Amino acid sequence: MYQNAKKAPGYVSQPAATDPRSTESWALSEASRRLVVAAKNDDGGKSLREALVLNQRLWTIFQTAITEPDCPLPVEIRSNVLALSVMMDRQILQRLGDLDGSKLQPILDINRCVAEGLASKPQGPVLAQPMQEADAPPPVPAPGQARVALNVSA
Repeated sequence: MYQNAKKAPGYVSQPAATDPRSTESWALSEASRRLVVAAKNDDGGKSLREALVLNQRLWTIFQTAITEPDCPLPVEIRSNVLALSVMMDRQILQRLGDLDGSKLQPILDINRCVAEGLASKPQGPVLAQPMQEADAPPPVPAPGQARVALNVSA
């Protein structure tokens, strides 16, 4: 269906698949491609700023999606994505501050790793599962009480 569709201007490629994981993977790859191209441009940082802002928007979309109450991802994955997002915020803001295209590698590496993960097929269900009693964290002791740790693996 999308293979014969006209490509949007400015994009070298567009995702052929219609599933969200493929689209998100493509978006991260496209954002990285634009960063690399922009870093090579000699336009006073204009294209680098645009590419960094695009990357920031993409990660803001991820942040918003994982904080929605109906997000189907497990809490652990949401927490990991949120931690990556905070790191990306810092990196992007630093690069927006200095417009140094030679310091983009951390941003490119994170985009690449997340894009590769999204492009791979999940091994099991990725929907949130209710927490089982065995998975529940141990109760927090009341103030002043000692916490006892038992080693049950022998």
